Order: sequence, then C-alpha cells, then structure tokens
Amino acid sequence: MTTLLTSPASPVAREARVLLVDDDRELCQMLTEYLDAEHFEVKSVHDGADALKELQSNPFELLILDVMLPSVGGFDVLRKLGASYETPILMLTARGDDVDRIVGLELGADDYLSKPFNPRELVARMRAILRRASIRRERGNVPEELSVGPIVLNTGTHQVRVAGAQVTLTGAEFRVLELLMRSAGQVISREAMTEQALGRKLVPYDRSIDTHISNLRRKLDLEIGKNPEIKNVRGSGYTLTWASTAA
Repeated sequence: MTTLLTSPASPVAREARVLLVDDDRELCQMLTEYLDAEHFEVKSVHDGADALKELQSNPFELLILDVMLPSVGGFDVLRKLGASYETPILMLTARGDDVDRIVGLELGADDYLSKPFNPRELVARMRAILRRASIRRERGNVPEELSVGPIVLNTGTHQVRVAGAQVTLTGAEFRVLELLMRSAGQVISREAMTEQALGRKLVPYDRSIDTHISNLRRKLDLEIGKNPEIKNVRGSGYTLTWASTAA
C-alpha cells in the first residue's frame, strides 16, 4: 500500500467554501473554528442583506442560513435567490419548529438542522449535501431543454416557459417539475420524488411534495381537467400527462 505524505509546509486542501449566515456572532466564531479544523473555508455574515451581497460577489459551494435574521430573514433570502441559484443550502432553525422546517424545504433548501446541534452532525449533513450536489452536477453538466406540450424547461439556464411566457419557480419546484417532465406519462411515487428531487428521505407527515405540486399547478396553470395536467394517482404518486390535441 502506498502512503501519500504531505509536507508540513504544504497548504491543506479545502473541501468547500462555505457562507455561514447567523446573527449569533459567538456561534459563528465557534463554528468557523470547528469547520476550519474540518478543512472547510468559512466566511460568516450576520444578516440576510449582507448574505445576498456576498453571494453576488463571491462564489460559494454551500450556504448555511439561519431562519431568524435581522433586516432580511432567511426565508426572504431563499425567495430572492429563487430557482436559478444552484448552490446547496442548509437551513438552521431555532426551536426545531416544524413550520420553519417545512417552509424552508418548500422554498428550496436542501436540508435543515435544529438548534442547538452537535457540530459533528452539522459537518455530516454538510458533506452529505455536497455529495448530492456533486452527483447532480455530474448528471447535469450538459444543458438540456425538456418539452411537454406548452411547457419548456431548460436545465442550463434554469428557466421555465409555458406557451412562451416565463414562469418563476423556486429551486425545489424546478427540480420536481424536471423530474415530472423527464418521466412524463409515468407515475412517480412521493417517496421517489422526495429522494430524487429534494435529495432526502420521505418522513411521516412530510407534505412538501404535495405543496410543491400544488404550487406548480397554480404557477403553470395546470388545473385538474386541463391539458396538460399533473394527476394525483391515489396511493401511488403523481404523473404529468399531455394529450396532443392534433387530429
């Protein structure tokens, strides 16, 4: 077996560049020191407005975002980033509030962690998110344009158009729609949709997929009985159907 040796003078390779957004400055300092020891490069800011400025001017591979922030809150940051923002996001929630957790996931966060937490669990979740993001990049490094009836989705620009009109979706909504369009006409279970589109296991009482479907129906004008439509197949899952009106 060959052992690779690193010179003491050589810089340690960093796993990822992370933006940490939390108004608790002591927590930020503690986490920065801990994550530095785990070979992450961390930049911390303490408000959502500062986070948005930082994200516009510097590249990051992971965003750790607290829900409760002064000025611009965590949910507002998610809304402003929208579907075009591809960097994975880990939300921090105070109290383990189910509402905060669900809203964050519905707005496009990749995972969440309730305060207080063990820093080791934070690192484990960070690495899991980064692994999933790497797999998505490998699968999607060649831009595609998917089309189902009047719906056109571009995986390169993250834009969606319906009959030529652009529609704004959250990151999670975009991934759910992409999965439905890739499997148009086929039934996809809620479990499979949660794992493939949201990157996590379905847990009891998790209605995130149902909420995303409801939002997609409204935003894309895919109401029940229209063509195309997203159908709920009772006990099985969802399917995107399109019947050509051509004679």
